[in-house]
Amino acid sequence: RFADLRSPISSMMLLGGMMVGRNDIPHLFAMTKSPTSALHVAGMVARYARDRIGHGRGTRLTNGNGLIAALALTAEERGIPLWLSATVVRLQTEAGRITGAGVQRDGRDVTVTARKGVVLACGGFPGSEALTAKYYPHVAAGKGHRSLPPETNSGDGARLGESVGAVFQADVHQPAAWTPVSLLPQPDGSTVPFPHFIDRGKPGVIAVDRRGRRFANEAKSYHYFVPLMIEACRNDERAECWLIADSRAVRRFGLGAAPPLPGRLSPYLRSGYLARGETLEALARQIGIDAAGLADTVTTFNRNAERGEDPQFRKGSDAYQRFNGAAGHKPNPCLAPLDEPPFYAVRLIPGELGTFAGLKTDAQGRALDKEGRPIAGLFAVGNDAASVMGGTYPGAGITIGPAMTFGYIAGRTLAGRD
Repeated sequence: RFADLRSPISSMMLLGGMMVGRNDIPHLFAMTKSPTSALHVAGMVARYARDRIGHGRGTRLTNGNGLIAALALTAEERGIPLWLSATVVRLQTEAGRITGAGVQRDGRDVTVTARKGVVLACGGFPGSEALTAKYYPHVAAGKGHRSLPPETNSGDGARLGESVGAVFQADVHQPAAWTPVSLLPQPDGSTVPFPHFIDRGKPGVIAVDRRGRRFANEAKSYHYFVPLMIEACRNDERAECWLIADSRAVRRFGLGAAPPLPGRLSPYLRSGYLARGETLEALARQIGIDAAGLADTVTTFNRNAERGEDPQFRKGSDAYQRFNGAAGHKPNPCLAPLDEPPFYAVRLIPGELGTFAGLKTDAQGRALDKEGRPIAGLFAVGNDAASVMGGTYPGAGITIGPAMTFGYIAGRTLAGRD
């Protein structure tokens, strides 16, 4: 049922529940300039208005929600039952083999017997305070962090695997897939994280630390950006930075969760999500960073950006960066001076999309013990398994892609087809 499908993070939906895919974003930016884009957006909004009547949110599914819906539908069509809100509490063993699991379901303890084996796919450990403090140094130092995955992804797979002798592999390049996030205030006083995937690459946007200095190429991968932010804040109390943009950039592209025209900025200013200053110095005072440092940084940046150059970090120097810039903006789709007041800022802190450290597995997805031997009947896939890329991030989907691939491989192995 649609009602059973977990809603995406609210900060990633428009109008309180309309999902937006990657291919929709160019139309949203161009809807006031292009009739084609205006019609595309009008169609999205019209369908969303109809959906709200019967479903409370949009049924036009994109991104991960669309993928999970398709998988759930396939399971239903094949008669595979899905147990929702069922917690695995232990693995069953017999003669050194995993033969099932103990599950808490509907207030009862249920033992599930597995003829072939058990596959751990519990989503890694971003929801575990103990494990993130152990493997994320900035969390251990109390410098601030906000996870994007559900809190229920709390390391159950690692706990269950280790309980029967599986090895947890932590010697990866990075323990998680990083992304910077801002915190969007909610009416009840809570905050919702918003991931900054592409706005850092737009022309007229830079990122600075508390000294008002740039520390990274803003247009590079979100996974690349966060470790540089943490390093820039090595001697600071908090790991944080600010995206700074001028009025022209914000009107055209928005900033974080704040929308471009014709959207309104006033709610984001009132909530404190966005800061605004008529001058760079006024903005710096408002957000508590060094005003002279920011002014000097912007002066140098603007002088080069007018020529489409960034000798300090080479923003916009490869195809990935230019794709995240502004198509058609010359001479560099990622660069424009910040020279049209007022100026805006949003605060970023480290976040993650999922974990890379996990249970050690072989090419069939079988969990391995400390001697490197497969544990009979036990498999680990997705973020419960150590990153197949060794904790590096070659491209978007590097958690979902291997999860589906090794889930398929594990299934074929269990079925005796490999």
